[in-house]
Amino acid sequence: MDPQVKAHFDTFRFELEKLVIFTNEEWALFEPHLKLRRLKKKELFTEVGNVCTEVGFIVSGSIRFYHVKDGQEITNYFCLDNEFVSSYKSFLVQQPSNTYLQALEDCTLVVFTYNSMQRLLDDPRIALKMERFGRKIAEYLICCYEDRVLAFVVQTPEERYMALLNSNSRILQRIPQHYLANYLGITPVSLSRIRKRMFEPAK
Repeated sequence: MDPQVKAHFDTFRFELEKLVIFTNEEWALFEPHLKLRRLKKKELFTEVGNVCTEVGFIVSGSIRFYHVKDGQEITNYFCLDNEFVSSYKSFLVQQPSNTYLQALEDCTLVVFTYNSMQRLLDDPRIALKMERFGRKIAEYLICCYEDRVLAFVVQTPEERYMALLNSNSRILQRIPQHYLANYLGITPVSLSRIRKRMFEPAK
């Protein structure tokens, strides 16, 4: 195996152990199903109308989730390095996705396919670990979705921005301001005003 590819797979395994720990024997069954995928900036990981066949782990780069309504893009999430990415409902039920996933930077991902997942779930040597892995990803995405919905129900745009600053400041450093404003449900001008109020020295 190419040393660089092996290094990316090792990074994936290290981060995966936060969810589930594979023995060396189990990893030897899982690793052959992994592939390295590279996306250029603006390239789509998956798009509306297509079935999402992969779950990816972002080794480097960032990905934006968005919908299109009345010709306007509506950003609803971002994923950065060391995070999992997928149109997960589409992946699980193998029906067309209703979300676009687009690279905001050049990305390197470790991916595995739906078909590989099914084969591993059918293998008694690793099935229990794969079930736990799938459940942990689902739990993570459900929590993200609930936090997102709750924020729009009970928080002002400024409070949403502050929460983002406290929980994931990497997004503020790497995501273009117009996408960030769209994610917060405000205009770029409104976001600039919020940032100015928050960060300008008190008089």
